[in-house]
Amino acid sequence: MANYFYYDTPVGKLLIAEKDNQITHVLFEGASPPQGYSFGETPALAETHRQLQEYFNGHRREFNLDLNPSGTEFMKNVWTSLQKIPYGETRSYKDIAISIGRDKAYRAVGSANNKNPISIIIPCHRVVGADGSLVGYGGGLDIKTFLLDLENSH
Repeated sequence: MANYFYYDTPVGKLLIAEKDNQITHVLFEGASPPQGYSFGETPALAETHRQLQEYFNGHRREFNLDLNPSGTEFMKNVWTSLQKIPYGETRSYKDIAISIGRDKAYRAVGSANNKNPISIIIPCHRVVGADGSLVGYGGGLDIKTFLLDLENSH
């Protein structure tokens, strides 16, 4: 079974999707549901929403969910590295490239970051430009700023 459900959050409506009890997507408002998924809340989706609410309330720094993002091996390596960025900290695209042993692949890291299907939980918002500037974010720079400010305030 593959399901999705919409939840209201401080960053707007999020589409959360799961397949076989593994989270496959956390998408921002306006995103289309993944093909082949049915609308309906499941325990895995409700648990993901609960943990996100704890995060937004400042009570959760790490997520304890079974994730299954779809992507190439390179993308998955990038997303795994993103999950190692500590709460409230940032890394550059170059830092991520170095962490996966591909020192010069920072542009490819940027592309993988942009294709992250599990926003917030796989914290692509913690990746910034080499000079520390906020650059691109699927949810928009206002949401990226909100998430970084939220983490820095706790």
